[in-house]
Amino acid sequence: MPMYNLKRRTQILLSSIPISTLLLLLFVFHTTQPNPKTSKPLHIHQHLQIAKSTCEGTIHHDLCVSTLSSIPNLSSKSLPQIISSTINHTLDAVQLSASNCSGILHKLPKLDTLQKRALDDCLELFDDTIEQLHVCISDLSPNSASKHINQLQAFLSAAITNQYTCLDGFSHGDHHMIRPLIKDRLLHISHLVSNSLAILKKLPKEKKKRSREAFSGYGEMVDGFPSWVSKKDRRLLQMNGTDTKPDLIVAKDGSGNYTTISEAVEAAPNRSDVRFVIYIKSGAYLENVEVVKKKTNLMFVGDGIEKTVVKASRNVVDNYTTFRSATVAVVGSGFLARDISFENSAGPSKHQAVALRSGSDLSAFYRCSFVGYQDTLYAHSLRQFYKECDIYGTIDFIFGNAAAVFQNCNLYARKPNPNQKNIFTAQGREDPNQNTGISIQNCKVTAAADLTSVKSSFKTYLGRPWKQYSRTVFMESFIDDLIDPAGWLEWSGDFGLSTLYYGEYMNHGPGANTSSRVTWPGYRIITNASEARQFTVEYFIQGNEWLTSTAIPFVSGLK
Repeated sequence: MPMYNLKRRTQILLSSIPISTLLLLLFVFHTTQPNPKTSKPLHIHQHLQIAKSTCEGTIHHDLCVSTLSSIPNLSSKSLPQIISSTINHTLDAVQLSASNCSGILHKLPKLDTLQKRALDDCLELFDDTIEQLHVCISDLSPNSASKHINQLQAFLSAAITNQYTCLDGFSHGDHHMIRPLIKDRLLHISHLVSNSLAILKKLPKEKKKRSREAFSGYGEMVDGFPSWVSKKDRRLLQMNGTDTKPDLIVAKDGSGNYTTISEAVEAAPNRSDVRFVIYIKSGAYLENVEVVKKKTNLMFVGDGIEKTVVKASRNVVDNYTTFRSATVAVVGSGFLARDISFENSAGPSKHQAVALRSGSDLSAFYRCSFVGYQDTLYAHSLRQFYKECDIYGTIDFIFGNAAAVFQNCNLYARKPNPNQKNIFTAQGREDPNQNTGISIQNCKVTAAADLTSVKSSFKTYLGRPWKQYSRTVFMESFIDDLIDPAGWLEWSGDFGLSTLYYGEYMNHGPGANTSSRVTWPGYRIITNASEARQFTVEYFIQGNEWLTSTAIPFVSGLK
């Protein structure tokens, strides 16, 4: 075995030993060595004290201390170096978990289609996690770590989300055989990353960064967009389709470079640092499209939401995981889309059926439509922005664990199946250190045409807690009378009710009355503008740093 692998595996073994046992082993080792001096026992004590001090505030404290105790020369390490060492340790755990899933996939002959697809999802998510953690290590150089805190928070948050998404793939069908074989490893990875996120908060931020950020890492707003959307991209997003100079054209009638979107995506350059525009002419494109992580800085431009439509019908009833059911799945960073509809036509009886899944960091959607029933829009992870979009669905139809802001959007509840309820959101934050959540600002929350005449027959809610630390805010929005007076719905008993963060601020309309809202410990009627401002683009997604590069208009703060 190479020395490096031996060293790393030794660190993994040490980190898994309980603190009390580790202390005893260290004591026995040093008291049995022929060393008359006391400096080494004192050094060991100092080593453990540094580990304990650094781990203050972490959720998984014992794991944190045992992990840090396995780092050589801990007293000489800076905080960025300690976090980097912890992430290196996590990388080994991810690789071991990936090997475990690969072994299950190839050694168990009787896996059904859904189990195989779920394992394939896990392998893709592990690959994404490894890349994200490597970026974090690069960002943790001692002289520049403070400059990268926003990205570090976003990528570490996504790494946790990836592990739980892998587990979620075994929530349907006969998953009982596989889930126990992978669960403990995935939770171990998530807990390691959680500790890194908690320690990261001890790093000082650059002075220009504002405090009291809720979606730390999202960004400020400039001209109606987060600042990470460049001025050039803003112009591209605001142009008409015919005014945009595309790099490739997709047309069903053969008048473009390709007749399918997937062909154009495949032809696009890999890991591009500049914007690559694919213009998709009017038509219904019946295909599943994947923008994989090497396809960066792509932009889809359609002829309008009534004209350019991408449609498919994958769903969990037909043996797809929720993750893999998406009509369009976007992972490559910096993705933009405008004037296009994403639809999953599976119908309400097919349960989870995603129209669009985005795990693209710094992605933005302008004048787009997302049409489905259950789980329409999967804002999976990282930083996302939606402006002047229409979103249709029934159950949990805006869900996921990104840091996502929706501005000036129309949210439409559709007619569900009999005995079903409509729920607009199901946010999936698993850890309180994650920078994730759903912020809905200056939007319209109402019924779609098929529900309007029968809305009194169905209960409709603003959201429910999919995961323990679910976080969602509605502010400065119009809320129609279809919303139940309680406003929010339990997921299961009292699960998450004391750890979630649900807030409403300065909404209006017949459904905005909060006098009969739920009284959960985690729910609040926000009356302070400073608290509400935490969920704006400026603070929540650091949008002024990236949306300014696009032409999508956005409001930086409150109205």
